[in-house]
Amino acid sequence: MAAPLVDHASGASTSRLSLPFQIRLLATTATGFFAGSFLGVSYGSQTAGLRFRAENAHRLPTSSTGWFLYHKSKNYHMMLGAIKEGLKMGSKVGFWVGGFFVVEEAIDRVRGGRADFLSTVVAGLSVAGGFSAWHRFPLITATRTARIGLLSGLAFGLTEDALGLVKGRRPFYVDFILGSRDASEKDVI
Repeated sequence: MAAPLVDHASGASTSRLSLPFQIRLLATTATGFFAGSFLGVSYGSQTAGLRFRAENAHRLPTSSTGWFLYHKSKNYHMMLGAIKEGLKMGSKVGFWVGGFFVVEEAIDRVRGGRADFLSTVVAGLSVAGGFSAWHRFPLITATRTARIGLLSGLAFGLTEDALGLVKGRRPFYVDFILGSRDASEKDVI
């Protein structure tokens, strides 16, 4: 029988990353939102600045006061563009990161509480497929996205398993591979 996802007697030591699902979901979604916001602010401010420049290229100022007001207006447009794009990009990244962890947890529960890298790989591929379908990518781009999802899920899953192994939670596949040796060692002891 696989270990439960949350062992109430010992706390969250059997959970992934030693965190209950609700806390893990909140933390990772917030991290994804802030990372996406940072990228969105950078991109949005640059785009808004270039757009302002293009829209006002036909009426450039001629005096120093005019240039001061031009740059002041440009900076306001850049800040507004940065905030809009930051919120938009942060929401998108937070949504997809949250979706990844929800799918990972759902697969763990469907598999009877077995929390190992296989669930993370399937979650990575599922979210990559959903992302590709949502954006209607062509087959070549969808394949590239699936490969990135596979490799990211594999790397993240093996990292989670390594951290769990350090904390004393052996993944299912280790018991499966070493099952015959562990049984003979238990008989000797």
